[in-house]
Amino acid sequence: MYRACIFDLDGTLANTLNSIASFSNRALRECGYPEIEADRYRHIVGNGVSVQLHRMMDIVCPNGWKEAEMLKVRRLYEKYYSEQPLLNISNYPGVPQLLQNLRKCGIKTAVFSNKPDEWAKSVINGLFPSGTFNAIRGKQDGVPCKPAPDGALLLMKELHVTPKQCLYIGDTATDMQTGNAAGMDTIGVLWGFRDREELKSANAGMIASDPAQILDAAQHGLQKTA
Repeated sequence: MYRACIFDLDGTLANTLNSIASFSNRALRECGYPEIEADRYRHIVGNGVSVQLHRMMDIVCPNGWKEAEMLKVRRLYEKYYSEQPLLNISNYPGVPQLLQNLRKCGIKTAVFSNKPDEWAKSVINGLFPSGTFNAIRGKQDGVPCKPAPDGALLLMKELHVTPKQCLYIGDTATDMQTGNAAGMDTIGVLWGFRDREELKSANAGMIASDPAQILDAAQHGLQKTA
């Protein structure tokens, strides 16, 4: 049915919530700000580092903040993340097996993340065996963040597939908007950072509660569960 699957990273391929919260709160603490409860980062992340830092500052400085203050936090956050990109990251049950089975079926796999490209590659290469993915793309200069479809379209070109031959899988409205804008069928996953209602509102083509459902959809077509 499909020749390729493109996956989001955070909240889809890997549970990175505690990792992101740890680096973010360390940076906030070092700059004299209060920490943010780890679970709140579910709704802070997803649109790239710039948006994430702005959302963090809005929470810890509700009466306003200066750009220089945000940049100081951002520099520390980026420093800590670059030093230990795999800290507090874990696989979701069933996801490694899904990826293996997709490859066995001849379906290409790729990663598309708003995480900076170097970090995305470090996380994926640290969590999964070499050769698991045909391509990995994080945020790169000159290419807008998701939900803009530009990066996804570049990945499809690299994979030599058309939008109709490709599934986009993610855990947020941003992901569903990205896949839809690129002309792909989309699957929203429930083991990540957001809930069914958000995915449904963002016009997910299908909603999956188990990775095995993605393999079935890739082989036989979407089950309209949204």
